[in-house]
Amino acid sequence: MFLFFSKLLPLFVYPLGLACILLVVALFTVWKRPRFTAVCVGLALVLLLLGGNGWIATGVVRSLENQYVPEGDLPKAEAIVVLGGGIRPQLPPRPWVEVTEAGDRPIYAARLYRQGKAPLVILSGGRIEWQGSGPPESADMAQLVEAMGVPVSAILQDPISLNTYENAVNVKKILTERGIKQVLLVTSATHMPRAMQIFSKQGINAIAAPTDFLTSQAEQQAAQATTQWRILSIIPEAENLAQLTRALKEYIGIFIYRLRGWL
Repeated sequence: MFLFFSKLLPLFVYPLGLACILLVVALFTVWKRPRFTAVCVGLALVLLLLGGNGWIATGVVRSLENQYVPEGDLPKAEAIVVLGGGIRPQLPPRPWVEVTEAGDRPIYAARLYRQGKAPLVILSGGRIEWQGSGPPESADMAQLVEAMGVPVSAILQDPISLNTYENAVNVKKILTERGIKQVLLVTSATHMPRAMQIFSKQGINAIAAPTDFLTSQAEQQAAQATTQWRILSIIPEAENLAQLTRALKEYIGIFIYRLRGWL
């Protein structure tokens, strides 16, 4: 039940969800309280304008992504831990497992393995029931990394974790059983701050190996140097709104996890 409400309630705090609530309230008050209605509509418009603004979205995203940018080459470790969240199962009409934006995670982990950074790849992620049937996400990721050259003998799975806290708890059990002391932690750059805090709380010595960066300093500097980008960034876009929502999800997650004592 906690998992369901942890996914549901933040939807009403994100810019789009909160704007929709304000518009629904405005719909029911338009005849009796027109001034209040105007305020609700105005606030909804401000939320969408600010939420879709390129400057704001990029700034909030970078506040997360810049926290664990590796300095130089990553060191070697005893295992590579990959957190799920970017794989769609092989269900018709999909010919094979498919990756989403966060699908860079297993791809990057396979690259690190082929570079000799660690002899094991631990894939952590189950499958939430209401998100469809199919095998656990760890099994789908295993197919992907195996196709990229990681042998089956080097792959371990945690197929039951449904959130980042469970990722850390279940991975800790695997590490303890194997006597593994240090790992490279692979997840999306926006998700890395929360993941690192949770893994640290579990006593896991993890080195951040972020991927799936939504922004880059070079691209941002080049864009900001052009007048066209400055003008276009003011106009709200759905992509900016999605990126801001993704960043806000992490800040809300950090807040909730801290309340539960998981951080």
